[in-house]
Amino acid sequence: MDRVRTFPYLRQDFAASLVVFLVALPLCVGVAVASGVPAELGLVTGIVGGIVTGLMRGSSLQVSGPAAGLTVLVFEAVQSFGLPALGAIVLTTGLLQVGMGALRLGRWFRAISISVVEGMLAGIGLVLIAGQLYAAAGVDAPVSGTGKVTGIPGLLVDAVSSPAALTSLALGACTIALVVGWNRMPKRVRAVPGALAAVVLATLATLAFDLPVETVRVQGLLDAVQVPALSEFGGLATLSLLGTVAAFTLIASAESLFSAAAVDRLHDGPRTQYDKELMAQGTGNTVCGILGALPMTAVIVRSSANVQAGARTRASRVLHGVWLLLFAALLPSALALIPLPALAGILIHAGWKLIPLRSLVPLWREHRGEALILVVTAVAIVTINMFEGVLIGLALSVAKAAWDASHIKLEVVDSSPDGVRARLSGNATFLRLPKILDSLEALPDDRPVSLDLSGLHHLDHACRTALENWAERHSSSGTEPVRLTRDDVVTTAP
Repeated sequence: MDRVRTFPYLRQDFAASLVVFLVALPLCVGVAVASGVPAELGLVTGIVGGIVTGLMRGSSLQVSGPAAGLTVLVFEAVQSFGLPALGAIVLTTGLLQVGMGALRLGRWFRAISISVVEGMLAGIGLVLIAGQLYAAAGVDAPVSGTGKVTGIPGLLVDAVSSPAALTSLALGACTIALVVGWNRMPKRVRAVPGALAAVVLATLATLAFDLPVETVRVQGLLDAVQVPALSEFGGLATLSLLGTVAAFTLIASAESLFSAAAVDRLHDGPRTQYDKELMAQGTGNTVCGILGALPMTAVIVRSSANVQAGARTRASRVLHGVWLLLFAALLPSALALIPLPALAGILIHAGWKLIPLRSLVPLWREHRGEALILVVTAVAIVTINMFEGVLIGLALSVAKAAWDASHIKLEVVDSSPDGVRARLSGNATFLRLPKILDSLEALPDDRPVSLDLSGLHHLDHACRTALENWAERHSSSGTEPVRLTRDDVVTTAP
């Protein structure tokens, strides 16, 4: 009876934890393999996300672990700096997140333009899809995002003439088809997550027909863990490594907090405390960094599965971490049976879901500037790299906000032979100087002008100087001096 009072929702949380575990297992392994690190490190991050982050306050039902959204960035970091440096990068990222949470900066991540975030995810999705097509065919992918995309036609041509590559691609395609069509299965069948079912069936098919495809390489959980040496932190003095840390911090934090906002809309429980959630994510990443594992974020797929499975408290996500730990400890050899094309298929499907195709057309119709930011961010990530692509998106977002905020309107209130009365309203900034001057110079220069500035919310120095210069030029044409009125104060041009 006391146990029921202490854990009133234990039954619901226990059942939900099993569902989340089954959803998380193939994704943890798949993200690790796609990131170019041992599969066990994906499980380590999932375990830490469940047990460590899961115990902390912030978002009660949000589930953390390795995310497809960071796959491309992790792969680039491992290729550039080596696997031993990954722990130092993730550890520094975690400490920065903890610091930002302590400084109450978590809520400010909600101010990032949604177009930049969706563009970032779309770019990641495109690179992920392109890269995993090569993995599905059993060949090495080009390093650059552009090379991955442009090399796809050649990949398909080569695969047609290679029975092994064709078999591998077919297995990956069947995996994608099974995941996509799983929602059409009977309700009882759908109790097993589609991704897990697809991986299990692909594994059974590989064993039954002895398919010539690569499988996951296993080296053991403890062997995969690499505590970063102190020498790895010396690289943080380089600009390239600092840029990678900044990209990890920005993307992991933004994705986690946007996911928290989405999860809050799925349930009626306690709302997310953003600063505490950022500290929880930072603590988890700090532990992952110490263990040399993958970075973590809150993952909307696992979080929504947790809510839909009936979870009520943090216990469900903690238990899912316990199940991952038991699997990694008791059944490590099972990983070696999983075919890589099946994991590639899972990640291709995950990458496709990162691309906001459904919202792009309505966004273009209603807010073309935001749609342009989304597309440019995605293209920049594919053609340049992750960090610079996000910076380009943020710069465009700030420029658009500044342009929109500087809206200004000139209205002629009264025009008669005796004079012209006009009114400026809005925000007069240097960004709108050409429009302001064009409108003013279009006023009649043979009649007195009274210009009311009381409707301006902001008048910067450049515009004030331009107005005074215009008024002086207009007055020199032989008419009466221009009268400038603002807040009951009248000034007359010389």
